[in-house]
Amino acid sequence: MLGLLLVVITLALYNPVARHPFVNYDDDRYVTDNPHVRAGLHWETVKWAFRSYDEANWHPLTWISHAVDCQVFGLNPAGHHYVNLLLHACNAVLLFLVLWRATGAVGRSWWVATLFAIHPVNVETVAWVAERKNILSMFFFLLALAAYQHYVKKPSWMRYSAVVAAFACGLMAKPMIIPLPFVLLLWDYWPLQRSKKLLNLITEKVPLFVLCATDAVITVRAQRLGNAMRSVVQYPIFVRLENAALAYVRYVGKAVWPANLVPMYPYPRHSFAAWQTTGAVLFLIAMSGIAIAARRRRYWFVGWFWFVGTLVPMIGLVQVGNQAMADRYGYLPFIGLFVMATWGVAEAAEACAIARTRLLVAASICILALTVVTHRQLGFWKANVTLWSHAVEVTPPNFIAEDNLGGALLEAARIDEAIPHFRKAAAIEPSDPMSRLNLAADMERNGDFKSASDQFAAVIQATNDVRLQAKAFTDLGYCYRRLGNSRVSAQSFQAAIQLRPESFRAWTGLGLLADDSGAYEKAVQFYSASVAIQPWDLSYFLLARALERTGQTADADLAMQQAKRVSADFTKLPQMANAIVAK
Repeated sequence: MLGLLLVVITLALYNPVARHPFVNYDDDRYVTDNPHVRAGLHWETVKWAFRSYDEANWHPLTWISHAVDCQVFGLNPAGHHYVNLLLHACNAVLLFLVLWRATGAVGRSWWVATLFAIHPVNVETVAWVAERKNILSMFFFLLALAAYQHYVKKPSWMRYSAVVAAFACGLMAKPMIIPLPFVLLLWDYWPLQRSKKLLNLITEKVPLFVLCATDAVITVRAQRLGNAMRSVVQYPIFVRLENAALAYVRYVGKAVWPANLVPMYPYPRHSFAAWQTTGAVLFLIAMSGIAIAARRRRYWFVGWFWFVGTLVPMIGLVQVGNQAMADRYGYLPFIGLFVMATWGVAEAAEACAIARTRLLVAASICILALTVVTHRQLGFWKANVTLWSHAVEVTPPNFIAEDNLGGALLEAARIDEAIPHFRKAAAIEPSDPMSRLNLAADMERNGDFKSASDQFAAVIQATNDVRLQAKAFTDLGYCYRRLGNSRVSAQSFQAAIQLRPESFRAWTGLGLLADDSGAYEKAVQFYSASVAIQPWDLSYFLLARALERTGQTADADLAMQQAKRVSADFTKLPQMANAIVAK
């Protein structure tokens, strides 16, 4: 009954996500612009998922889950969001059951699971389709924890194999659960209170440590190949250590007072004030000392070191990306804080002889307050412009938020409003390739093809991001076509395709060049390659015209029907086609 109530609360609170769009940050890379995922669940997709290091990660189960969504829901974001929501509800119930079975404390376990289900810091994980990896890895983490408890009751190799299998699946969803063996050692201490010696407990987990080491090697390789790992020149060691200490304190603050939550907290490139770093280190030492000293309250030790330990892979000592911290990183670690708070409050209430009804009233008020804040936080995710406007407002200067706000405004055809945000991003971070790419595209829109081509070429040299390079080469190809240099234009399109064969706009560009020279058969081949990757209405329209010119009228009619089917406004296509064909 309590598990069902937990599901009802979670689904009711998060129901608005069904009306949310895909986020214009990572959702394109994971779903909407990923041809492997959009193809749905096929054997080729599965093979790609296990071989791919895309997005600087090896997480085949995450890719497969997205492919299943596309197979079932297509690109309707509602279905993708609901799967995230259902998995989050499952995680909340699993957490409740695991804690209940381990501790025997029904009420406290339910309260921890409720905090997990409704806490505003988890909105990012649930409302962001690309964070499926977070939710999916947590699902397998909790299954592994449940399987471990089952193994402890009656050890056998079959029961232990279930732990290993669940852990392996979790690592194949996201490597954030790599501290599981450490968590199991904490679990041995409390609530399982196993009597084995520490060395025996560690030895018992050797197969899990082997999995950890293997996944760590794979993850580092993936991040290096994806150019996601930042150098000590970009982020010096002392800055990383300072940021790590302060991030721990900020995460505790977000757990207690979840305000100003955004998808991207910019990384400071300078040293922090000495008092800030000193205060953060002293806080961590004090909390750790209290946790070690509180031997009679083992939950305090386990909760605190669960929080500290599970955050280690994401605290920034090995810096991946540009964020100083992230709300999504609290999805697993905050469980430790919730355990500390719940058991601590319950024991304090018993010691002070506080009436059960008063405690329930206080708990209900807390649930209501968190629910209101979570509902408000969900509102920021209802539209990309709203989401990034909020991020720009509460975390200035934030060049990534400025870039994404500009991108959201571009999607809404609010070009004049978008450009100032790209300029702000470039001013904050002059080496930022995204803002330079969009500013160059604006030059191209305004007919300054020479300046735009120079900027696109500069972006290609300035970034190691294959996606951005491919986009810059594609746009460079269109610029050179406008400048009348078809040879360099073709070379640019081919370079884009070599970097990313799924660059459908580059295939369309090659089709236009073939059209220009009257090679309509080749144009048909290139346009066909484009629409096979992305069902773009303009490419279908151009394909229909090329097919008609080669005398393939039946196929031309089919292509035109496809253009009508996928087009939001078919009446504008002839004008758009004439504009892009004209030099």
